[in-house]
Amino acid sequence: MESESELVPFPLLPTPIETNYRACTIPYRFPTDNPKKPTRTEIAWLDLFLNSIPSFKKRAESDPTVPDAHVRAEKFAQRYSEILEDMKKDPETHGGPPDCILLCRLREQVLRELGFRDIFKKVKDEENAKAISLFGDVVRLNDVIEDEGKRVESLIRGIFAGNIFDLGSAQLAEVFSKDGMSFLASCQNLVPRPWVIDDLETFKVKWSKKAWKKAVIFVDNSGADIILGILPFARELLRRGTQVILAANDLPSINDVTYPELIEIMSKLKDEKGQLMGVDTSKLLIANSGNDLPVIDLTAVSQELAYLASDADLVILEGMGRGIETNLYAQFKCDSLKIGMVKHPEVAQFLGGRLYDCVFKYNEVSS
Repeated sequence: MESESELVPFPLLPTPIETNYRACTIPYRFPTDNPKKPTRTEIAWLDLFLNSIPSFKKRAESDPTVPDAHVRAEKFAQRYSEILEDMKKDPETHGGPPDCILLCRLREQVLRELGFRDIFKKVKDEENAKAISLFGDVVRLNDVIEDEGKRVESLIRGIFAGNIFDLGSAQLAEVFSKDGMSFLASCQNLVPRPWVIDDLETFKVKWSKKAWKKAVIFVDNSGADIILGILPFARELLRRGTQVILAANDLPSINDVTYPELIEIMSKLKDEKGQLMGVDTSKLLIANSGNDLPVIDLTAVSQELAYLASDADLVILEGMGRGIETNLYAQFKCDSLKIGMVKHPEVAQFLGGRLYDCVFKYNEVSS
């Protein structure tokens, strides 16, 4: 169900929000650029979204919930291609100039207008089932690490490994359609440190000294990402006495986990005592973020999340969409962590890193 209540600014953004917050990380254009002529960056990103159309069309064609899915998928491909080509001629068409939020918004709009609500549902369900079967093993592997610093690094590496499961990346969608990916192999095969943004050593020191009272985690993808990456990390925070709020999307978008799906996942992972592998979950809350895209503008979140998060002292934005393409440079009134894998060459180029490089950006706010 869609949220009916009005969206509000995330309460931990510094005020005034108008001058202190900009959602999109990569500037596609500058004030001096000709408003009627696309910039080189706009062209590159329009091409990136054009190149993703075949994988979205393929998913839409096989959606069993939509009558004439094959015909409608073709219409989606044509219509969205036309929108992007229009923007190449005149960036101010279709609500432009374009940025990553608008390009995602337009894609979802076209899909929904044609009756497609969740074209990645089948693959999400499959990956969730696989990841649930591996959850206990992953938790046990981390629990036997006695050194706290090494354990938190292992948990962070697990988040990166899980974040690879991203069907919004054309290259990764192709890999998954062929043979899937091994979570443990992904943990071992991360690009070597130092990563393109690497505050892990600082965070490990703070982890040993700080006790956060409440953490809000904006979660990303279904499958290994949420179940084998984020949940073992959230469980570790719970063990330390931190209250944890997991903020998930209101509506489906790519393979991002939604609020109802996350509730279902947790019901399958908790035991009859309501514990998560021996850890009490009474301080674990699942919130509807109010978002319906793979990126997020924090000036518009659900009132429920705003209420729950108002006194948090740690904000975590996970995934390339929420933590890199949007919000990488966002400041908060409390400590923050942006964590995600770079899965587009254009993002790697902007950051001066490598494809599949890792971003681990920690900002501490002095009390």
